[in-house]
Amino acid sequence: MEAKRNHVGQIIRVTIWGLCLNIVLVALKLAVGLVVGSAALVADAVHSISDLFSDLIVILGVRLSSRPADEGHTYGHGKFEAFAASIIGAMLIGAGFFLAWKAGLSFYRGELNIPGYAVLIVAAVSIVSKEWIYRVTRRVARRVGSTALHVNAWHHRTDALSSVAVLFGGIAGLAGWGHGDQLAAIVVGVMVIMVGFKALWGVFVELSEGSVSAEEQRAIVETIQTVPGVKGWHRLRTRLVGREVFMDVHVLVDAGLSVAEGHTICSNVERAIAQSMERPINVVVHCEPAGPTGTG
Repeated sequence: MEAKRNHVGQIIRVTIWGLCLNIVLVALKLAVGLVVGSAALVADAVHSISDLFSDLIVILGVRLSSRPADEGHTYGHGKFEAFAASIIGAMLIGAGFFLAWKAGLSFYRGELNIPGYAVLIVAAVSIVSKEWIYRVTRRVARRVGSTALHVNAWHHRTDALSSVAVLFGGIAGLAGWGHGDQLAAIVVGVMVIMVGFKALWGVFVELSEGSVSAEEQRAIVETIQTVPGVKGWHRLRTRLVGREVFMDVHVLVDAGLSVAEGHTICSNVERAIAQSMERPINVVVHCEPAGPTGTG
């Protein structure tokens, strides 16, 4: 429980960092974008605004998911993180379509725009800062196993990539091509849509009772096999509930052992698996007697 509270604290702390950064970037992009008339930079500001909302959704989702299990939710409230991630994914898709449509309409009308050097400076600041917060957020997401935080990290990354498109669009404009800014905005929109669909796919896997990754399953199996007294195992099952993993496995022990001795081995298996995992895990081990060949 203490580890779970610590994870929640890490998630909220890094999300607040991103929230503060997004507030600064939204103000900067909107101010410069409106003054110089850059469609791409204004579109990038809209993307940063969606980042603000996603930060708030992550904080709310994590708060709700961290509530202890009760009679109505005996497996806890971890799915709230998946719901939060799905909202962020949907927001990304909607924002992407809006950005691409607005820029495409401007391109179709033949409108020309050469924003100037200010756009390049703002885009460069956004690229560096958003790539930094992406890396920090992703590192925390992997450490605590948070789906919502992982999606939010990619939201930061798409903001950095969209600023790259804005940068190239500004350079193209200064080189004399007046449609570079609009093309950059279209590219930004498409990138945001793709990340949104990727986020929703991850949520679908979790809500459809998806298992942990093959790498994590291999680690669990290796841990089981290192516990003294274990003769074999079968029927290993895992599923994700937010940041937590729920699993059960049948462990084979010497048929001549007493019930108490078999129970001790199974308890050691549970403890070893919990210690080997970086994120919270709930383990149920069923003890079975091993046959002459080591099978159940």
